[in-house]
Amino acid sequence: MENNIKVWLADIHNAIIEIYAFLPEKKVFSEFRKDLKTRRAVERNIEIIGEAMDRILEVEPDINILNARKIVDTRNRIIHGYESVSEEIIWAIIIRDLPNLKKRYWNN
Repeated sequence: MENNIKVWLADIHNAIIEIYAFLPEKKVFSEFRKDLKTRRAVERNIEIIGEAMDRILEVEPDINILNARKIVDTRNRIIHGYESVSEEIIWAIIIRDLPNLKKRYWNN
């Protein structure tokens, strides 16, 4: 595996860890929805995850990462279609998608 890919995978892992560091231990959607700073910090880290994934796909288009293209598409939607990104979408990513990604590729 190319060194740059290892760096970008580490960036993804670190962004996932940071997202969960921003959230309180008890994850409650209504609290998340009210906390603009946390929402923006989470969105920024999802952007980082998507950008790192895009760079990986440029170098290794056939890499076996589940939903790699969807991850990049989510990043693009947050950046370019920010008005159409709801708190519910971000929350679903936090609760459903990121734990699966982390467990599958980093086992912790």
